[in-house]
Amino acid sequence: MSTSNPSPLGQPMNDPQAAIELREKRKQKIASTLSKRHRKEKAFRMFGLSSVVAGLLFVALLFSSILAKGLPAFWQSSMELPVYFDPAIVQVSKQPVQTDTETPAQFQERYIAWQTEVGMVDWDALIVNAIVAKDPSLANQRDDLSTLYTSSETYRIRDMFMNDPSLLGQREDIKVLADANVDVWLKGKIDRSLADEQQQLSPEVRQLADDLEAKGVIESTFNTNIFTSPDSRSSPATSGLAGAFMGSLFMMLIVIFISIPIGVASAIYLEEFAPKNVLTDIIEVNINNLAAVPSIVFGLLGAAIFIGWMHLPLSAPLVGGLVLSLMTLPTVIITTRASLKAVPPSIRQAALGLGASRLQTVFHHVLPLALPGILTGAIIGVAQALGETAPLLLIGMSAFVASVPATPFDQSTALPVQIFLWQGNELRNFFEGRTAAAIIVLLALMISLNSLAIWLRKKFEVRW
Repeated sequence: MSTSNPSPLGQPMNDPQAAIELREKRKQKIASTLSKRHRKEKAFRMFGLSSVVAGLLFVALLFSSILAKGLPAFWQSSMELPVYFDPAIVQVSKQPVQTDTETPAQFQERYIAWQTEVGMVDWDALIVNAIVAKDPSLANQRDDLSTLYTSSETYRIRDMFMNDPSLLGQREDIKVLADANVDVWLKGKIDRSLADEQQQLSPEVRQLADDLEAKGVIESTFNTNIFTSPDSRSSPATSGLAGAFMGSLFMMLIVIFISIPIGVASAIYLEEFAPKNVLTDIIEVNINNLAAVPSIVFGLLGAAIFIGWMHLPLSAPLVGGLVLSLMTLPTVIITTRASLKAVPPSIRQAALGLGASRLQTVFHHVLPLALPGILTGAIIGVAQALGETAPLLLIGMSAFVASVPATPFDQSTALPVQIFLWQGNELRNFFEGRTAAAIIVLLALMISLNSLAIWLRKKFEVRW
């Protein structure tokens, strides 16, 4: 007598109706499970998409905020004036010329006396006369007119005459920058409803600025000083990024010529030639640890070694470049080693099998294939160093420097430090836009470097 094996549901397997019911229940269970998994997958995809969209929205908000504040700073109130070098005002003797009978010291004494004579001229009167020439109705407001433009313009006109005394009696069209407070007032960054005692400008000067703007005497023009002038405290309207840009340029050149060659050479040795033992393991662990060390620690190291022990000049791009080179070195080593590891072992085996030496294999076959990744890592490391601020503050590069450095040994600041200094300036209404403009310049440089890295990677990329 034969018996049937019971199904998991307690029904005989040879019962057709029970088998059909079993299959239906299994289908329902599978369908329920699949539906649940599909819901989870869909929810995860929606979560990932929403995260990406939220991140893009925050980035867009950040960039739009910076652009909204920074772009107006690239335009500044100014006046195009016909400055007449009136001989009745510029009453100075003829520029001295060295004669054959006098020593250099005697000529220098006469030249300094002539410079002193030029410095005693009322150069403000030339600018005020030029404004009156544009609008003769202002002849009775000369005292108020002298507060419309920034103080450094008088020195600029003086220097123009000293460099070219033939300007005496000539008329030159010169663009004169408005004072920082006038620029802020005309751009509407000051609440006009505030009481007079809370305003930076007198009621007469404010009314005068509005009238001249309405007449077209004061215009908003592109501000080239932000790129060509160094920082200034006596004349905020002429503050620029030239000194900080040159300081950053010198530091990046030092990083490129020190960090990249040493980092690439170290990575090649560790990856291709160094024996695998405890010592190399310790070196690799320490390199990875150095890449995670906060940047301010490298600033402390630089202040202690390069300034305290080696007595290198304080606040110099040389010291900043050395500190940033130390900070960038682990990144270059790690990215270079990753690029070398990405080259298939078959390339090495084929080269060695054809009789190439280990050195020839690395430099003739492996290194060219790893070049795109090496270049990308190096450029990203330089871009990271370009935006660092904390280590530079500890080596004195936060000091106010009103000149453009000519060499890496001259005192200077850097673009991120200049942003830090402007952000804390007491003339906040004016320097808030300047700070955002400097951020735009720094971001443009960093985006350019990253774009260059992507382009080089695509150009030299080899697929195998």
